[in-house]
Amino acid sequence: MLALQRATHRTLRALASALADLDLTPSELNTLANLADGRPRSVRALGRDTGTRATTLTGVLDRLERRGYLTRELDPADRRSFRVSLTDQGRTVAARVRQAVTDLERTALAGLSGRQLAGFHAVVAALQEVS
Repeated sequence: MLALQRATHRTLRALASALADLDLTPSELNTLANLADGRPRSVRALGRDTGTRATTLTGVLDRLERRGYLTRELDPADRRSFRVSLTDQGRTVAARVRQAVTDLERTALAGLSGRQLAGFHAVVAALQEVS
């Protein structure tokens, strides 16, 4: 688990370096990378997708909304919750973040065999189930 923690921090530093001109925190990068698929979603679903606690995610969304990257609107299906969507500017930034994530992943995993990649994905899936 310590190796995973170290890898996470190195990955975040690499992403922050590649995207330094955007001046975004790791949590903001994570949120934008997850929203880059273009699907509006509830704050709860976004928290689940990003692995972020609700209290932390609220601050992240506040900052991204102030920068004009996203909007929060009442969910018509459930007026007690909000739906998060990217703005045009947010889609542009999110696409750039997602591309940086994809590039880093491609570089980091390039030397692994198919079997090693399958093992990696199995471990990641198992870790995502930890509550």
